[in-house]
Amino acid sequence: MWAHGTGRFSLIVLGIWVVVAIVAIFWTPLPLNYSNGFEAWQGPSLRHWMGTDGTGADAFSWLMSGSTVNLIIAVTTVLFTAVVGLLMGSIMVSRSTMLSHGAVVATDALISVPTVLIALMLAAPFGATVKGMIFACGLGYGLNLARVARPSMMLAARSPYVESARANGASAVRVFFAHIIPNAKPVIIVQLSLSAATSLLAEAGLTYLGIGVPSGEPSIGRSISTSVGLISIHPTTVIWPGLVATVLVVAMNLFGDSLRDALDPLRNPALRRIGQPQHDQANTAQHASVDDIATTTDMKEVQHAAHQ
Repeated sequence: MWAHGTGRFSLIVLGIWVVVAIVAIFWTPLPLNYSNGFEAWQGPSLRHWMGTDGTGADAFSWLMSGSTVNLIIAVTTVLFTAVVGLLMGSIMVSRSTMLSHGAVVATDALISVPTVLIALMLAAPFGATVKGMIFACGLGYGLNLARVARPSMMLAARSPYVESARANGASAVRVFFAHIIPNAKPVIIVQLSLSAATSLLAEAGLTYLGIGVPSGEPSIGRSISTSVGLISIHPTTVIWPGLVATVLVVAMNLFGDSLRDALDPLRNPALRRIGQPQHDQANTAQHASVDDIATTTDMKEVQHAAHQ
């Protein structure tokens, strides 16, 4: 991943995010309960690096603590998405036709319900909680993961090596995790990275609607929602958290694509050389160099003919 620009960018951005989130647990430039009405709506300065909000609280300190909350939301949402998606996927590729078709119909029916509506239904009896938001996002993204990964899982479930494994006495759980999941791994990785990125956007949107992170708790969405009403007068208080959210979403999407390419033997030639004897690797490299020379020679002949 580090050898490519997109992978390097995503690793650097996400690494900085994790470090800031961990540091914010123990230290922030100013306490979160600090407020000074005489310093309300100040611009960036040496004391307040990103300015202040309407209560005079330090925007950078709140954004640091909000990064911790959003990191927890992203990680737990990905885990819950993986559990729901793989559970529904295992039912979809089961050998029982009735059970498989029932899971497909149920997934198509549930996936039509928007994530915001699920969060609203959970917020009505339980109030605005982070757990309810994670449950709503994980359920919606998990069903989408199962639907998108189903073709790859079905292709692997009907392959000869899966039939051979079953004939040799392998259990359904072993077949699913040892043979079906690895073949659907590229799709799963991309969908999980999308769920992590979308959880940031969902948190900001749900918090703005009042059903996300409760009032008084820091988050990137809370930093945006508390100042968005005065964006035309004090734009910097919204620009900073919005910029952070945008960069993180882009980095997580690129992280999923780069990780998929790094783990795919068809895209990463280095994986195809793992486990080969040294003389085979040398022969592979020699053949590659000969092919490169032949290709270069052919290109020169083509260019010479075209010039004539």
